[in-house]
Amino acid sequence: MNFNYDFPYSSKRMPVLARNVVVTSQPLAAQAGLRMLLKGGNAVDAVIAAAIALTVVEPTSNGIGSDAFAILFDGQRLHGLNASGRSPAALKPECFAGQKAVPLRGWDAVTVPGAVSAWVELSENFGRLPFAELFEPAIKYAREGFLLSPITARAWAVALKIFAEFAEFGKGFLPGGRAPKTGELFCYEDQARTLERIAETKGEAFYRGDLAEKIVADAKRHGGLLTAEDLANHQADWVDTIAHSYHELELHEIPPNGQGLAALLMLGMLEHQPLSDYPVDSADSLHLQIEAMKLALADTYRYVADVASMDVQVTDLLDANYLAERARSIDMKCAQDPGFGVPKRGGTVYLTAADEQGMMVSFIQSNYHGFGSGIVVPGTGISLQNRGAGFTLQAGHPNQVGGGKRPFHTIIPGFVMQNGQPLLSFGVMGGPMQAQGHAQIVVRLRDYAQNPQAASDAPRWRVIKGLDLSVEQGFKPEVLNELVSRGHKISQAELDLSFAFGGAQLIYRLDNGYVAASDHRKDGQAVGY
Repeated sequence: MNFNYDFPYSSKRMPVLARNVVVTSQPLAAQAGLRMLLKGGNAVDAVIAAAIALTVVEPTSNGIGSDAFAILFDGQRLHGLNASGRSPAALKPECFAGQKAVPLRGWDAVTVPGAVSAWVELSENFGRLPFAELFEPAIKYAREGFLLSPITARAWAVALKIFAEFAEFGKGFLPGGRAPKTGELFCYEDQARTLERIAETKGEAFYRGDLAEKIVADAKRHGGLLTAEDLANHQADWVDTIAHSYHELELHEIPPNGQGLAALLMLGMLEHQPLSDYPVDSADSLHLQIEAMKLALADTYRYVADVASMDVQVTDLLDANYLAERARSIDMKCAQDPGFGVPKRGGTVYLTAADEQGMMVSFIQSNYHGFGSGIVVPGTGISLQNRGAGFTLQAGHPNQVGGGKRPFHTIIPGFVMQNGQPLLSFGVMGGPMQAQGHAQIVVRLRDYAQNPQAASDAPRWRVIKGLDLSVEQGFKPEVLNELVSRGHKISQAELDLSFAFGGAQLIYRLDNGYVAASDHRKDGQAVGY
């Protein structure tokens, strides 16, 4: 695939071209990954070290109590890893009688954290360096402190208001009763000790040892349902990816319970439309993409759940005839609020690394809403995710809350293959923006020949609900006016709300190395040698 090296958008970040690269949303984490490559490690070692460091240096988006997913090319084939956790076995719909949704905060929102198991699985199956070495940068940052970066500081500043009721959270993340500011040194000794225990026990302490005991004790103390058995029974699953071709490219995603299917559905519909005939960032191009995304999300929100609970197969939704039928329903003159189709039955951090041996890793971990549930296990620095809020209370829905189930997940790593070879490892962190971001990136690369950095820099749109659409600054006024005339209800985000449009990190494979790009919407960077 050929692209140009024009940079038409306001950000002037340059891509990094090198034979070994790491890209993350926080510079210190990127450097942690690079250190592993320089020590003789591979891309898996780099990704794990960066992911562990991110739990310390960007806790506003992830933590030791996160979930995680990965797609990796080992030099021969793709592997998918689903390290999301399941709900407590004792959880029942009756637990939420009289409520409209699963709460966002507190123990009711916590499912078994899976990120630690992802680190272990990746290291044992594909890593080169000793597991404990991968923790060294993170432990040092936690114990000796790190200087807080600007965009992370902005996200941290709202924590006092949101998590004021959680005393343990305040002890750890709000020293002196306030959020740390940009450039201030932040230390968290509890995190350092916890990471040391995970490192020396290869995760056993977290799921079956002393750390597990502390997690369960805190759950019991506050009425949570999580038990020692729930933690001990957790297992990260190696899975085949799901994929769909988009012309000569093939986009791969993790299968449900993640939302990656939505990106495949959108691109599958666009294959039946002449998108590349319309100029980049034109009203026709944007309208067509937006309408396809609405259709894709309608199906995703109806059907995606724990794979064991789904009532429609992924293959049915990706059927070429079904996608063509959905594509034909798009009206180029009028915005629509579509429902789901009926096929025939048959806070997040994203990071990526690649090395000169050809290994490429796409990895994502998250606490979901910022710091997550607000639960910090005393004496550990473990901030727990609130992924249980991804369940619905709608009776009969495949994603209805229940015991031992994986909830609907927003976090998704992406990977593009071409002619059986790896081409692009990428992700666009940011809740419901992620599948939308994946599809927009692929369209810009393939249909408009934009290089990875330009594709990341470009303004984004985000389907909200119904006819509501949010757009970033950067689109021409006449284009937005035309979209409004077609029925789109547009809100334009202020510059300081750019986080709502995600943060992309990308690695594109060249003949003799890689092009790595990092999103200006985050603190991060691409590094390499």
